[in-house]
Amino acid sequence: MDPRSAASSIFTRGAVDLGALRPAAPPPQPAGAGNGVGQGGPGVPAAAGGGVTVIDVSEATFQSEVLERSLRTPVVIDLWADWCQPCKQLSPVLEKLAAEGGGSWVLAKIDVDANPRIAQALRVQGIPMVMVAVGGQLMEGFTGVLPEAQVRQFIDAVLKAGGVQVEPAEDSRFTAADDALMVGDLDAAEQAFKKILNETPNEPAAEAGLAQVGLMRRVEGVDPRQVLAAAAKAPDDVAAQTLAADVEVLSGQAEAAYKRLVDLVRRTTGDDRDAARKHLVSLFTVAGPDDPAVATARRALASALF
Repeated sequence: MDPRSAASSIFTRGAVDLGALRPAAPPPQPAGAGNGVGQGGPGVPAAAGGGVTVIDVSEATFQSEVLERSLRTPVVIDLWADWCQPCKQLSPVLEKLAAEGGGSWVLAKIDVDANPRIAQALRVQGIPMVMVAVGGQLMEGFTGVLPEAQVRQFIDAVLKAGGVQVEPAEDSRFTAADDALMVGDLDAAEQAFKKILNETPNEPAAEAGLAQVGLMRRVEGVDPRQVLAAAAKAPDDVAAQTLAADVEVLSGQAEAAYKRLVDLVRRTTGDDRDAARKHLVSLFTVAGPDDPAVATARRALASALF
């Protein structure tokens, strides 16, 4: 199975629920056992047998270190950021369990601030967020901090699912769009999503993908910290606040972004208010109609408007 095509069907339509998987084959061999996988780099924990247990992953290495590696060994993905205090509670637990696992699974750590395209592709709405890659397929995990006992139960479920192959979504039209989005070719992604919408008007996943392209264009080349600092100094500047909301969504802080713009709607009138409202609705489209945070924010927006 080509892990790239497996991932492409996930990125615009959400992950597969791990709970739906059935226990199957025993856990695969530890990473590096007879398959040529090398040792971890400096500071990267390794199992007693030489297998890697924790790795740092970037946009450049996501394909090889997560999707392709998961064809041999389950990969648990820890999406975090340096400013996130709950992340600092969860990450050490995951690292401890990975070391205890002895290479039976690998922990892939992804800094969402340093890798915004991954955060957006995986629809990160809040951190810490944990996902799983098994057999080249991405699956849902959990968001927030869990007690160590529950994290252990989750890892056990991952290992039981290690031999399961999940069928990808059948709509192959998204492959080109998703692949282009992942490599940052926004023009190609836009054309592909528009083609789908011409063929199937109001297709939610294509609408979300097109909105995602617009979001990524707006934040291209910006410094997130400077954007957020500028917004803090100008609370009623619509341009500053909407750009800050874009940055927050790409950093996995969608709920904060929605609140920022709902508050802006409350404080503004006329064209400014309408611009803030329209921008917020475009961010809802990125997340999709089924996202619980969107439903909550829509109610808050309605209250702010009426």
